[in-house]
Amino acid sequence: MEIKKQTNLRGTLTVPGDKSISHRAVMFGSLAKGTTCISHFLEGADCLSTISCFRKMGISIERRKSEILVHGKGLHGLSAPEALLDVGNSGTTTRLISGILAGQKFISELDGDDSIRTRPMKRIMTPLASMGADITSKRGNGCVPLLIHGKELHAVHYDSPVASAQVKSCVLLAGMYADGVTSVTEPFLSRNHTEIMLNYFGANVTSEGTTASILPEPVLEGRAVKVPGDISSAAYFIAAGLLTPGSEILLKNVGINPTRAGMLKVCKDMGADITLLNQSTEGEPTADLLIRTSNLKGVTVEGAVIPTLIDEIPMIAVMAAFADGTTVIRDAQELKVKESDRITVMVENLKRMGADIEGTDDGMIIHGGKPLHGATIDSHLDHRVAMSFAVAGTICDGPMEILHGDCVKISYPNFCQDLYSLGDK
Repeated sequence: MEIKKQTNLRGTLTVPGDKSISHRAVMFGSLAKGTTCISHFLEGADCLSTISCFRKMGISIERRKSEILVHGKGLHGLSAPEALLDVGNSGTTTRLISGILAGQKFISELDGDDSIRTRPMKRIMTPLASMGADITSKRGNGCVPLLIHGKELHAVHYDSPVASAQVKSCVLLAGMYADGVTSVTEPFLSRNHTEIMLNYFGANVTSEGTTASILPEPVLEGRAVKVPGDISSAAYFIAAGLLTPGSEILLKNVGINPTRAGMLKVCKDMGADITLLNQSTEGEPTADLLIRTSNLKGVTVEGAVIPTLIDEIPMIAVMAAFADGTTVIRDAQELKVKESDRITVMVENLKRMGADIEGTDDGMIIHGGKPLHGATIDSHLDHRVAMSFAVAGTICDGPMEILHGDCVKISYPNFCQDLYSLGDK
């Protein structure tokens, strides 16, 4: 991927559908009775992996031009897959589907690409085992491939050591097959799309503080799901609009769920000119975002806000390198176990551009305001790293080359087209 400098980014965009919500709509629709119609579904590689897995378990899923139709068979309607379930690069697919598979009456095996084979799965294996699940890492390293022998599950209260929506969702989904009320308590509140959507489909999920609980054996009914724009995808255009001179960008129908919208808070703290228009609170909260060029300043990003923007930290690090003053990011150890070690990768690549940045055990310290230049960037096959440096390349001087830039297709197949559609009108 070669990136050229841009100015005067202007126009209106509708970013792809939210990845987290797209995954869940397919999964919950598959476990519901009747048909679930999903509009603005994210046609990225990760979400297509979820579709593939449920098709292999007997669910009919139609891909139409403007919608996905999932013909669910109910909570106990899945059938044993004849082949292993290929999760591709998708951590969400792997961790959430494990909770569902743990309570089935059949044996299943999960595997994926080289990247997913390095990502930690003990964080779901531990709570599932406490529920009576039979789940093993075939290589004995706590990663995929995973072998799951479906069992009758017991209700538990699980105190999660990490604030992870994937861990929480895995346990709650397993709890649908348990013998009582299952609950999860987190150190901080992670994104709550699972709780919102399960209730929308007819489950009984309650939340109090950082604890979510679910009653077993819900009767889920097929629903219409309109997927909002993914704020994680919007983040790149928010940053581009704020940093590129002479810019004004309108992003339509972006999800602003408070458990996901930490990016907006950090931008405001940095001095960003962002206006929320046409706000809606039906189901998942949404708004149109109007972004104008701004002079940004360094901030401290830490604590409870981290789970609400963990996927946006690579983009925030780039913004901090262009901002005035020092930005400190801490409490973000989770960055080390994403598609890449995002702390190390962001530090190495920003240094190549001339940034004054140092990594820490749980984040990074960025002294912004230094002139940055183009460089050859190694994305490490991480879509969020690739898109963050694509934005950097539109602002800095000199050519920018991003190795393995095609990985953006995981979450945003038309990213480059959308980025260049805004420039130099």
